[in-house]
Amino acid sequence: MRPSRKVLTMPLRILSIAVLFGVAMKILAWPMATELMFLSFSTVGLLYCYRFWKKPTKQFMDYNKLILVSFWAFNGIFSLLDLPFTIVFQAIIAISFVLWFILEGVTYFIRGDQKTKNRSMLLLWNLAMVFGTLAIIAGSLLKILDWEYAISLLAMGIAIVFAYIFKDSFAGNGLQNDESNKGEYQM
Repeated sequence: MRPSRKVLTMPLRILSIAVLFGVAMKILAWPMATELMFLSFSTVGLLYCYRFWKKPTKQFMDYNKLILVSFWAFNGIFSLLDLPFTIVFQAIIAISFVLWFILEGVTYFIRGDQKTKNRSMLLLWNLAMVFGTLAIIAGSLLKILDWEYAISLLAMGIAIVFAYIFKDSFAGNGLQNDESNKGEYQM
């Protein structure tokens, strides 16, 4: 494994936390939310393109991930600037996400080379990530509808996703390079 990919993994994860924090700031109408999100989306797009460019061998899924991340970053920037054609970006994101999930996404939830106890723990940890993501989505929608407990649900979701990314970034066993993820790390 070349060190350049390991170096870029940490900034990409930190930037994903910054995007989440920017979304929470935007929903809560805090100042500088748009600037934080714009900077985070731009940097994620640039770093991921650089990471892809430095990869020595590229397969179909690498191109699909590049499309997914690049169009996600462009969609975020276009949405922040209120530019048209975000629906085109969202359609391409949806297609590439479904393709990724069908071809590779399930291996991110269960890896067959670990012990049964570790596999169960990994499955529970990944289910917590799914729950955190759903809590962010539900909290955001409830905040828009001005319902009670929306901020609590949003804060809980952000805390869970932050803990997931933080654990994977700084815990030694979260960054193992095995054959099931083909040298790529979760982002």
